[in-house]
Amino acid sequence: MSESKMDIDLLKTIALKVHENVSPLMGTKEGAEELERGAGGDITMKIDTVAETTIIGELERNRIDLLLISEEVGHKYVGNKEKAQKKKSKLIVDPIDGSTNSSRGIPFYSVSLAYAEGDSLNDIQTAVILDLSTKDIYWAKRGSGAYHNGDNIAVSERGLSDQLIFEIDFYLWNLRKKLKLYRSLLAKLYRVRVMGSVALSLCLVAEGGLDGYVDFRKGIRLVDIAAGYLMVKEAGGKILNINGKELEHELSKDFLMPLVVCNSNSELEQFLKNILHKNTQ
Repeated sequence: MSESKMDIDLLKTIALKVHENVSPLMGTKEGAEELERGAGGDITMKIDTVAETTIIGELERNRIDLLLISEEVGHKYVGNKEKAQKKKSKLIVDPIDGSTNSSRGIPFYSVSLAYAEGDSLNDIQTAVILDLSTKDIYWAKRGSGAYHNGDNIAVSERGLSDQLIFEIDFYLWNLRKKLKLYRSLLAKLYRVRVMGSVALSLCLVAEGGLDGYVDFRKGIRLVDIAAGYLMVKEAGGKILNINGKELEHELSKDFLMPLVVCNSNSELEQFLKNILHKNTQ
């Protein structure tokens, strides 16, 4: 078999193959069987392993050379290591983003795939996120926009005078402290959601269903946000670090930091930056 190109169509094919192979395990005791602790620090379930094995198998079958950065195995070269290093080709994946939702039969979990040629977030070229409960597919290509089932999508333009809906992720043990710290933000929001799959939540920001996403935990990982990062950027949104600056980071499994995402409204963006600046002094 001749060598395939790592393009958006191959990413979609891989995502759909994951769906095919994990569908029998969704919401089952077998799928939720705990195996070991993965490289990302979470307990690996059987459904995670099946998804990751499927991704690796498809890469090998298509003779792709790259560094795989994954929730379960960490860093792993697939194909020719020297070719992958020379091209700086990387695939950042979360085989099942929302494993707990999947194990409980909560229909909000996904497979997240982002391909990069380089060493930083800005080097991500293409991304695919597949909603594993509905088969809705989101994809983005640098410079070509973001899409949902083939339709071009864009972030909302809602501002501070509108009914803003954010997702906010936090640890329960420091919830009271964080709510006090960010009360000025919470006072501006109409509703808050916590849904359990960062990749899908970023897709909702990208298509305007959510107006923003905030992670208070200081624990969001590269595999959680790599594909969603490109999705939001191509849809016109903003992605900030805890200091209110544009998020920049190397592509590594050791990526671990807070995150603030918002739509294209400049007033809302500046409001968030002011809060972040005030609370990091």
